[in-house]
Amino acid sequence: MLILTDRFEQALILANQLHANQVRKGVGTPYISHLLAVSSLVLENGGSENEVIAALLHDAVEDQGGKSTLELIRSEFGNEVAAIVSGCSDADTIPKPPWRERKEAYLKHLANASPSVRLVSVADKLHNARATLRDYQVLGEELWGRFTGGKDGTLWYFRSLVVVFSSFGFSPLLNEFIRVVAEIECIAGSGCPPVTCE
Repeated sequence: MLILTDRFEQALILANQLHANQVRKGVGTPYISHLLAVSSLVLENGGSENEVIAALLHDAVEDQGGKSTLELIRSEFGNEVAAIVSGCSDADTIPKPPWRERKEAYLKHLANASPSVRLVSVADKLHNARATLRDYQVLGEELWGRFTGGKDGTLWYFRSLVVVFSSFGFSPLLNEFIRVVAEIECIAGSGCPPVTCE
């Protein structure tokens, strides 16, 4: 049984401080809701304390300060947490590279990422996909305007993530991600691909 220590509490405080003025795209929900959801998924799927802490901080580098934030995380929580956070970041510079370029590089990177990075990344992408599905059911096609990649790019990215993650074998977390992506494609009018999970 995993017992979370005061390191988790410190990470929660830091995550809340770093993202205090950030909200989720299109809905205005405080960004910490996403970080809590991702860390919960990691915790519920057997993650270690370092992986749960990294889940809380997984967007800090790309959204809140780049390399200097990564070094803060390293000094506060150690090399393993910093490595997971870095592995979950698709940019550490401002301005960020173009969207498609970033996503293609991230997909390539995932192919050789550690199991810890893949766990946090699947949890992150699952929560994003759940939110996309929920918001599409409310907004319909208007939803895609909030995404840099638009409808086609967003669906391409979700499909590509399914392919990369599936190459490592299946898990309950990945199976849910596959099902949610398939449902998004069905209701978005892109056809209903078969759900290929075990």
